[in-house]
Amino acid sequence: MPEKALASRIGRVGVWHGGLGREPAATARRAAAEIEQLGYGALWFGEGPATKEAFTHAGLLLAATERLTVATGIANIWGRDAAAANGAAHTLAEAYDGRFLLGLGASHAPIVNLRGHTYTKPLAAMRAYLDAMDRAPYEGPITDPAPPRVLAALGPKMLELARDRAAGAHPYFVPTEHTARARETLGHGPLLAPEQAVLLETDPAKARSLAREHHTRFYLELPNYVENLRRFGFDDDDFTGGGSDRLVDALVAWGDADTVRRRVQDHLDAGADHVAVQPVAANRGLGLDQLRELAPALLDL
Repeated sequence: MPEKALASRIGRVGVWHGGLGREPAATARRAAAEIEQLGYGALWFGEGPATKEAFTHAGLLLAATERLTVATGIANIWGRDAAAANGAAHTLAEAYDGRFLLGLGASHAPIVNLRGHTYTKPLAAMRAYLDAMDRAPYEGPITDPAPPRVLAALGPKMLELARDRAAGAHPYFVPTEHTARARETLGHGPLLAPEQAVLLETDPAKARSLAREHHTRFYLELPNYVENLRRFGFDDDDFTGGGSDRLVDALVAWGDADTVRRRVQDHLDAGADHVAVQPVAANRGLGLDQLRELAPALLDL
């Protein structure tokens, strides 16, 4: 794919939504259709150990939309072998006019161990997985260009792999300082598409409480995220109780629509091509009300 063509296709702002993997298919389809109608350029979703399988989920969302790029954010490399991932990516890309974007990640030890695998050497595991994908035979129709892939990359070595073996990187749970450092590693061409949690709540106490309860507390139990945050000056005091105020404020853009817009612009100014905003909603809500309110503020960036 020509340089920056992928970035142009998905636009400057998309949506990251983990909750759709727990919803009935009809609810997820309606949400995807509304996200497309609002004008967001891509819909990213996660794959947890107890949520919908990534590729079948992508097919449901693609079938419910007409223009929207649907991206796995991420498909866990321990969830299926490389040949299966390669075949699934080609199938979806051909069936839906190239609207499928494959995000791959090595996940985290607690999640991988739950699947019955042993989490060791994630960089080597990802490199071997990409090698196997590239070798895998596939006899079905192939799109031109082939479906792009991006990697969930936090540290410098995984970012280098994303630069050299993929179309770019999809960092998750990162401050804007990570975006600047990731762009330095990736160079000019590869896609850089960080996730950014957002919350339309102007009361500091309420905003931070919601952010901790429904976002940061869970991710701070995963060592990969904690170790990455240490690179940006956070320490043990920041990781207790669901996260210090300083940490929560760095990871969740809370406030009014203008405040969220400024945070997204900060990522873009730091080198992001695309920012996937994730609405933080209480009680596993979908946060579509927040996406509706944010659309006018974000989609002209």
